[in-house]
Order: sequence, then C-alpha cells, then structure tokens
Amino acid sequence: MSFLWLITHNVWSKKARSVLTAIAIAIGVMAVVALGIVTHSVRATAAGVLEVGKADFTVAQRNVSDILESALTEQQLARVRAVPGVASAVGVLLDTERLDAQHPLVVQIGIAPQDLTPFGVRMVAGRPFGATAAGEMLVGSHLAQDLDVQLGQRINLAGGPKTVVGIFATGNVFGDSAVMFPLVPFQAFERQPGGLSLFFVKTDHGASIATVEHRVEQSSPVLAAIRNLTEFGQADRNYQLITAVDRAATIVAIAIGAIIVANTMLLSLVERYREFGILRAVGWSRRRVVALVLGEALTISLGGAAAGVGLAYVLTRILARLPDLAGILEPTYTAGVFGRALITAAAVAFLGALYPATRAARLAPLEALRRE
Repeated sequence: MSFLWLITHNVWSKKARSVLTAIAIAIGVMAVVALGIVTHSVRATAAGVLEVGKADFTVAQRNVSDILESALTEQQLARVRAVPGVASAVGVLLDTERLDAQHPLVVQIGIAPQDLTPFGVRMVAGRPFGATAAGEMLVGSHLAQDLDVQLGQRINLAGGPKTVVGIFATGNVFGDSAVMFPLVPFQAFERQPGGLSLFFVKTDHGASIATVEHRVEQSSPVLAAIRNLTEFGQADRNYQLITAVDRAATIVAIAIGAIIVANTMLLSLVERYREFGILRAVGWSRRRVVALVLGEALTISLGGAAAGVGLAYVLTRILARLPDLAGILEPTYTAGVFGRALITAAAVAFLGALYPATRAARLAPLEALRRE
C-alpha cells in the first residue's frame, strides 16, 4: 500500500464530504479565474489603445473613468510639443460606435492628415483623406477584410455616409480594426472643437523617456504619461477598480476555501483519532502524518480547481456573448490565468489543512487510542 494510494483511499472513503468541499472550492476558483480572464482582456484592450500610435509613451487625462473619455485640448498638445526632449506629439480624438452585430464597438479616430505617418499609419490602398473632407474616411486593413470593404464604398459612420478613400495598416490589431476621419470635421461631429483624447509622444534620440515623461506631467497637473500597464492605472479608474476587484476576489476565495477545507479536515480528524494513533504507534513520524493530511486536502482542492477552471471557461464564453459585452470582452485563456487556479488551490489546501494536520501530528498514540 503506497502513500499516494492511502491519500486517494481516504479522500474516496468520504465521497459526499469530499465532493461538497470540492464544489465549494470550485466556485471560488471559478470566480478567481473568470475575473482574471476579464482583467486580462481589459489589459489587452488597454495595451492595444496605447500601442496604436508608434510612440515612446502616451499622454491622457489623469483619473478618468475610461481612457476613451480622456478630454484634452490642442493648447495642451502645443505645450507638450514644447517640452524639452519631445521630438513629436500626435493628438487624436477617440470615440466608439456600433457598426453591426458582429462589430458592436468600432473605434473611431480623428487625426490630422499630416500626422498619419508619425502615428505609424501606412496606406495599403487608396489615399489619405483631406484635412477638411468631412465625407471621407480610412478603414483599417483588418476591419476592411472583415467587411470586404472596397475603395469608394460608402459606410454610415460619424453622423452620416462616408466614402472610403483609403485602407491603412498600423501593424497593431487594435489599430487595424479601427476607422479614421479628418480631425477637424470629426471634432465638429463630436461637438468638441479643439478637443483631443490622447497624445502619442516620441522623444528625441538619446533622451531619457522617464525624464521626458516627468517633464510632461510637470507641465500640467491633469496630464498622465503612460508607458506601460502599471502607469495606465494613473489615467483609467476602471482599470484600477477591476484590478482591485480581481485581487480582492482572490483573497476572499482563498480565505473562504481555507475555512471550508479546515472544517472538512477537522471533522476528518475527529472521526480518525484511532487511525492517527495507530499510525503514530507503528512508527509514523509527525512529518509524515502532516504530509498525509495536507495531501488529502490538496487532492480535494485540485479536484475543485479543475472543476472551477471548467466553470470559468463556460462563464466567460457566456459573458462574451452578452449584447452589452459583445466586442468588448474577448476572453484570452493564458497559462498565467490557469496558473492562478493552481496557486489558489494550493493555498486553500495548505492554509485549510495546516491546523488539522498539526493537531493530528501532535496526537500521542495512547491518548488517540483511548479517545476512540
């Protein structure tokens, strides 16, 4: 009889209790994994926005609820361009609009024609729009392929039919799924004359990006310079909130799971005093008894984690199909997200079984046999 066989046998001998404990752990793991997938999706979207323009860093309004709601001005852009170390800064105005059921959240970018090349736009077909051509638009190559868009085709966006005069590529999937309009007419449509959403900044060759970022933020207290996802939280409160919820859910899931496992293992300890007494009497060390109890808890927790991962997969697929989230939530199942499920299960097993295992190991053989 091997040690692993004994662990499996002990778990299986209390099937109902083990299954109910695993289900409780599965629900906690499901919450942790599902929130992790949602958070990763939001991060990927955020990174997509930041990486559209070929820039060293992005400037947004500080502490907005959503980075797409960042409200900047052309006057602020002029001040940023004057900051020492800034080689160029491109200002864009962003918005989203529903195109059809398959494309419920198309990003619209207002940009001056002279800024297309610094922004990283490469024309694949056609030509750029004119600076004041309110009826012209560009379509990203990925979106154009999805919709089978042809040059000269008219699409109803930004207040009316627009003629596709060019198809562009940026090398970024997020950018190549967007549409672009001349900045001035787009500002008029959005009722934001002189309004911008983000600045995409390139620094002088050899300049310290961190130093230039600091100078930009010093130029105005409402500006946040963003170079990575850590800095992204300075500008987007929704990102801060969902990250905090994600961490809180993990802590709560571990705490509740540990209590449930502790309760299960304590009941098992009370029922198995005689067994532990015999094991100690025949020479089992305290360390081996602890390993037995922890092994049983880990087996139950891993079973719950596997079920929780499956439930999280189903849940996120359902959420992605909801009308309000279609096109926004794009679940990405990374190894890191599922690794958190294993870490959660291991933490639940260790914390929940630590006290029962310690008590079992400290039982004196004669006392255990007498109490039974």
